[in-house]
Amino acid sequence: MQDLIWFVIIRLDRMIQFLMSGFPDRACPPIPRSSQRTGPIGGSWNDSIIDNKTEGAIMNQEETSSENSHRRKTNALKIFGAVLITGLILIFAYMVYRQTHITSDDAFVQGAIHVIAPRVSGTVLKVHVSDNQSVHAGDLLVGLEPDLFIQKVREAEAELEAEQQRASELNVMIDVQEKKVLAAAATLGQAIAGRDERAAAEGARKAEVAAKQSLLRQAELDLRRAESLFTKEVIPRERLDRAQTAYETAAAELKVADELKKQAAVSQKSQESLILQAEASLTAEKGLALQVRSSLKTQEERIKGIAAKLNIAKLNLSYTKISSPADGYVTRKNVEVGNQVQPGQPLMAVVPLKDVYVIANYKETEIERIKPGQKVKIRVDAYPGRAFSGKVESIMAGTGAVFSLFPAENATGNYVKVVQRIPVRILLDKDTDPDHALRVGMSVVPTVYVK
Repeated sequence: MQDLIWFVIIRLDRMIQFLMSGFPDRACPPIPRSSQRTGPIGGSWNDSIIDNKTEGAIMNQEETSSENSHRRKTNALKIFGAVLITGLILIFAYMVYRQTHITSDDAFVQGAIHVIAPRVSGTVLKVHVSDNQSVHAGDLLVGLEPDLFIQKVREAEAELEAEQQRASELNVMIDVQEKKVLAAAATLGQAIAGRDERAAAEGARKAEVAAKQSLLRQAELDLRRAESLFTKEVIPRERLDRAQTAYETAAAELKVADELKKQAAVSQKSQESLILQAEASLTAEKGLALQVRSSLKTQEERIKGIAAKLNIAKLNLSYTKISSPADGYVTRKNVEVGNQVQPGQPLMAVVPLKDVYVIANYKETEIERIKPGQKVKIRVDAYPGRAFSGKVESIMAGTGAVFSLFPAENATGNYVKVVQRIPVRILLDKDTDPDHALRVGMSVVPTVYVK
């Protein structure tokens, strides 16, 4: 639009200059002096009449030429007025256009550039792509020799299997030890139960001894009474003998009960000793069980470490196959079969063209009217006559100079004010022109439609 307006203005200016310079004079050519006559002297009356007619014709031609000149000037003024009005209209239209359209030729197509680099060192076994080839996400790009990594995986698997076998043995030992702990606990329980039984028996023996003592005392009283009555001849000899026998029987039973009581006490002490032994055995078995569990825990930690080592080995093995991270085109390929590569070494780049965007650097005096969401018309130098549509996504938080490698230090030296430019990110509409792919770095001219 801007170029068209300037073209029209230049053409109108040239037309005005042409009109103001006037048209060439087209009056009749002057009569030669040899044919002119001033009077009848020196010539005939016919010559005088011819001269008069010639002078009249000349006067008529002069009048016609004056009218034509006046008409040309009038037409020139009319054309000048029309041109002036047209120019003013075009200038007004251009000013209105500038108020609603903001254009910048400092804009380029940008996009993601995936740098392909290996994660492990090795020798390139095969390169599966070539320059500018189209690839899809997950396609194999480069393959490294996997032999060394396969060997490391096998070593880690063998080590892990051995440690898992050791852990299985410890689990069996734990099961056995738990059974021993249960057996020791059962023995202790039996010992405690036996102690309770013997304590009850000892109590019964003590009660029995007390009862026998009472019987003995009664038998002794009966014997003394019988002796006193026998001396007085109140009772017969037979009754005295029975009292004597009852006393001796009570004494014997007391002695037996006392012996049984002592035996019960000894048995109780023996059962207490068994309880102590059972408790010591249970404590020892529990200690062994804890020790085996601790060994198992340590073994499990070792297994985790070896499993992590195995996972890393498998991961490194998978890194020998380098795949494309996205759909796009292969560029800047600098790897060949047999090359020795190191982690982080750039091998190629994959550039997706579906999600490209435009970075337009607008002047800071124009950025006030640009808002996210505004429509944008984009013209690409590579595709004359084609227009792409999009919208403003975001505006950068600072000028380009602030984020440059060497930002300006305005506090030192002489200062010259320069209008700064602020990058504006513009997203293209989906399927805006799928037949004309935009490539990273192309020059574009975006025009933002502001309200």
